[in-house]
Amino acid sequence: MRQQASARRESSRLLVVDDDDGVRRYVARVLSEAGYQVETAANGAEGLKAVHGGATFDLIVSDVRMPQMTGPEFIAELRRQETDIKVLYLTGYVDQLFMERETLWQDEAFLDKPCSPNSLLESVSLLLFGHLAPPAAS
Repeated sequence: MRQQASARRESSRLLVVDDDDGVRRYVARVLSEAGYQVETAANGAEGLKAVHGGATFDLIVSDVRMPQMTGPEFIAELRRQETDIKVLYLTGYVDQLFMERETLWQDEAFLDKPCSPNSLLESVSLLLFGHLAPPAAS
């Protein structure tokens, strides 16, 4: 069971989009150490470049409040081409998220900043697999 969960994590590609370098590196490190393949982008425009450059992602972890293009605007732009995107909004501004979006789609969730590694990993696992995956073998 642990091998299956580990293999699914290793084959899952995630894009982390956050304008805060420290947060972006923290999230990428937690997810990479859990076995996920992680790419990062410092803003929505970089995130769009990664996707439009041919990369495919199983999950987008996006900040909500970013300059030039908010997280919800970034995701709305992505959804114009790809509707099957799973999204975890990572934010300290939940009120802004729901001012821009009245409701979240089925494959969307949010997590308050700051978050623990466990809450981040649990949220990602629930979105990707529909259940909590066992922890990576140490």
